[in-house]
Amino acid sequence: MLRSRIIPCLLLHQGGLVKTRQFKAPKYVGDPLNAVKIFNEKEVDELIFFDIDATTAGYEPRMTLLRNLAVESRMPLCYGGGVTTTEQAVRIIAAGFEKVSISAAALARPELIKEISEAIGVQSVVVTIDVKANRLFSGHTVYSHNGRQKHKRPLLEFCQEAVSLGAGEIVINSIDRDGEMTGYDLDLARQVRGVIETPMTMLGGAGSIKHMQALIEAVGTVGAAAGSMFVFKGPYRAVLINYPTKAECLAIAKRSIST
Repeated sequence: MLRSRIIPCLLLHQGGLVKTRQFKAPKYVGDPLNAVKIFNEKEVDELIFFDIDATTAGYEPRMTLLRNLAVESRMPLCYGGGVTTTEQAVRIIAAGFEKVSISAAALARPELIKEISEAIGVQSVVVTIDVKANRLFSGHTVYSHNGRQKHKRPLLEFCQEAVSLGAGEIVINSIDRDGEMTGYDLDLARQVRGVIETPMTMLGGAGSIKHMQALIEAVGTVGAAAGSMFVFKGPYRAVLINYPTKAECLAIAKRSIST
């Protein structure tokens, strides 16, 4: 039986790891290879890497770094950032990653989702959608390019289209809540779960186990992803890589199965 996953999300920036707040002010938090080694010891469910420079700067996935990360890792890995072709996705899977995330390229040309899924399998295709709450009207607006480029595509419609084209997972990334550690946007999670049955992951806002439990209670089995929660400790946000204990993970898993 499927259970909810607890997923650290790490941001690559100029060769290091950073953490942002609302996609701004990146703060250096360490070396990616060292982070993988620590998360190995903590037996995490999965690890997501997003290169936040690749799309805006226009460069391809840095395969040497990705191979080094995969060699060190004992957990499933997902990578996103600068993926614009099927060929790139195939190389990332061959390097040792289990999943490839596409975002801006999928918005620009949705057919790419189908092409990549046919090449590497539906289970390995993730479509990540960055969103902001619409302050004038209800709903959320889709963005790309680190929140700089707005899209007119309706969020829920695009989620359904992505799944129909072969996305095996949808990641919803809340720009408003990024780095705030005040909890997930549960209404947003419910809306997305209401239109797709495909595995989904929520990112943006988690600051505690209780926030993850609230997400699971709201939508059932889900990926509960976070960045700040796993790299900061205490009210002064001291850098310290951490992860829930096995007992805490088990408690969340049981809640997921019973929901």
